[in-house]
Amino acid sequence: MEVYSNENEQVDAVRRFFAQNGKALVVGVILGVGALAGWRYWSSHQDGSNKEISAAYQQVSSALDVSKPATLDAAAKFASENNNTYGALASLDVAKRYVDGGQLDKAAEQLKSGLGNTKDANLQAVMNLRLARIQLQQKKPDEVLKTLDTIKGEGWAAIVADVRGEALLSKGDAKGARDAWSKGIDSDASPALKEMLQMKMNNLPA
Repeated sequence: MEVYSNENEQVDAVRRFFAQNGKALVVGVILGVGALAGWRYWSSHQDGSNKEISAAYQQVSSALDVSKPATLDAAAKFASENNNTYGALASLDVAKRYVDGGQLDKAAEQLKSGLGNTKDANLQAVMNLRLARIQLQQKKPDEVLKTLDTIKGEGWAAIVADVRGEALLSKGDAKGARDAWSKGIDSDASPALKEMLQMKMNNLPA
């Protein structure tokens, strides 16, 4: 299983949920974690001094290249020096590049560090979900479950249930996985996500 193998379906589900609650713009920025999109949104909401930081964020994020370690180091340094939303977004960017390069340990550490840079519950949820997926790839199901326990809010229930089920199944707990995915299906999830969870349940041993 790839770290972000089911993320497209999950991101779509989250976008739909928050669109119904008038938060599509915020979630679009958080989930996209694109350097340019994130910079445009946040810079439009900051004063002159913070625009400098947003410009610096754009610069380090746009330069990220997994084949050039110096660009990762520069973005990681930016994240460590900015205890704010930009620092958190930079950590997400860097972590993804580490994942792309197969450096899962570094990706996990980057996310853990970046979590302290934001108080935004939605951004923290995204970061913890990414962290849980990495921990799942690292075959650390107990850490996955602990990370998922930090994510609150009905809007994340189905996505959390999906990852929780994968973690429990990796521990040999098919019943626990079934229960987790069943709760995800019963939540306010999109039809596509519910269908995916149902397929996973159908593939479980009787």
